[in-house]
Amino acid sequence: MNRVKFISWAVISLFLFLLFGLLDLEVIQTKKYLRLGDKNCIRLLAQSGCRGKILDRAGNVIVDSKLSYDLMILPQEGEGQDKIMLAASRILDKSVGDLKISYKKNFISGSMPIVIARNIGTKQAIALEELKIEFPSIIIQPNPLRHYPYSKLACHVLGYVSEIDRWRLTRLKDYGYKTKDIVGFGGVEEKYDYYLRQEEGGLSFEVDHRGRLMRQLGFQPPVNGKDIQLTLDLKIQKIIEDKLDYRKGAIVIMDPYTGEVMAMVSSPGFDPGVFAEKQNSVIAELFNNSSAPLMNRAISSAYPAGSVFKVVVAAGGLESKKINSNTSFICRGSLLVGRKEFACWSIHDSQNLIAAITHSCNTFFYKTGLLLGGQSIHDYALKFGFSRPSGLELSHEVSGFIPSPLQRKINQFRNWYEGDTANLSIGQGDVSVTPLQITRMMAVFANDGYLVTPYIIKTIDGRDVSMYQKRIEKISIKPETIEQIKEGLRYVVSSPTGTGNVLSSLNISVAGKTGTAQAPPSQPHAWFAGFFPFEKPKYVICVFLEHGGPGYVSCVAAKQIIEEMINQGLI
Repeated sequence: MNRVKFISWAVISLFLFLLFGLLDLEVIQTKKYLRLGDKNCIRLLAQSGCRGKILDRAGNVIVDSKLSYDLMILPQEGEGQDKIMLAASRILDKSVGDLKISYKKNFISGSMPIVIARNIGTKQAIALEELKIEFPSIIIQPNPLRHYPYSKLACHVLGYVSEIDRWRLTRLKDYGYKTKDIVGFGGVEEKYDYYLRQEEGGLSFEVDHRGRLMRQLGFQPPVNGKDIQLTLDLKIQKIIEDKLDYRKGAIVIMDPYTGEVMAMVSSPGFDPGVFAEKQNSVIAELFNNSSAPLMNRAISSAYPAGSVFKVVVAAGGLESKKINSNTSFICRGSLLVGRKEFACWSIHDSQNLIAAITHSCNTFFYKTGLLLGGQSIHDYALKFGFSRPSGLELSHEVSGFIPSPLQRKINQFRNWYEGDTANLSIGQGDVSVTPLQITRMMAVFANDGYLVTPYIIKTIDGRDVSMYQKRIEKISIKPETIEQIKEGLRYVVSSPTGTGNVLSSLNISVAGKTGTAQAPPSQPHAWFAGFFPFEKPKYVICVFLEHGGPGYVSCVAAKQIIEEMINQGLI
């Protein structure tokens, strides 16, 4: 009997609980759920603005955006989808199967429009718009697409844009970035993405209980990104890219007094447009290419310096008084250091400093380096900006490396030998530098003793930011040291026996240093670094050809570049 009573009360209690719950929903909280119901009737359709333009120093557009269109359909119109797909496939020249795959891939929710085709041209968009009479669920959405009108030109400086990856999203989500955002990768696009990226606007519209579009409620226009002007000169950039002619390597041209990068190229390059247009097969080839076309060889890869490094040893020898302008050494074609014979590329007989720079005599610099010592060479190299990033605004700049006896002892517990000093004296061994670092070093002799910080951003949104980029440091080297080395650099080109004599036929005077950096088992790397005009330098140049052969090859490329600059009135 007690059990029956207990069960009866339990059933009554359960019904009372359900009754009170129903009263709460229907009477007490009616307004709350009415408001929620109203909110569920409103949908937002995002609209993207244009990413900021990138301009050269003269205001010429290097990167902008072009208008394309996306085809979207409302998913609730299930019974007419096959007809829509069939009609759209005829206009777009795409298979119905491909459109259905896009539909499934881009599905978000049952009440949000789904993209089934991207980057549609204007004529196709007009033709699809006419289908709306028969198929009201079609939406043609304008979509700004990143546009690179010069294809590969300055691609490593510019970078590219693509959908945000997980690593960047984790770091940037607190700054308003979200899944599927388009962001910059590499170059200016990545480093200045915060300024270039646009703010989304959107369209709000009302749907019924089945998610069908009823009416438009409001529109907030998107905000375009800020324009960025670079220090690059588009004309010079075109010249150096043409003269590099698809060979592996890098070329940098810079103002020796301010550090403005006038042109920078790395080869092989890539077309940033393939990322904007999502050409996946081409993108896969770029990432799998053993020649590393996405890497900026001017700043992101370091190489043995070879003989261009000899000017650092010359400066150290003069400053420390280990040598002077009258010091001469005999070159017999090699020098015995310890038990190993270190070769010179020729027999030069008696060589003073000017002659040794002119002829790039290894023996002279072996002996100078041994007088200086490995640690002193390392310390002087640091004065010229080596073994640390130059300070350029672009991402992924490497430091390079200049070895030293002290570091080797502390970090590797290894001894330093005189043979290591001999190798260091001619920029070989463990020496690794970037083409931009060599450009910066050569600028010291062009501007009479100042180490400049390279920069590439001139204005942001019309505001001059170059004043914040200019950093010029007077290095502690005597003016007479600079003058003696400059004289040697001039003779490299002007002397009939100079290693850079091929440049002497130009209508302006050029000074510089060649380099042939051994890189076994392949061909050596070819270097030329110099400045022009000699009397009042306007440009400093570095030409680096990866496995390009002797330094003479880089001299020929430098001559072609300077000759074309003269022809176009740029000097």
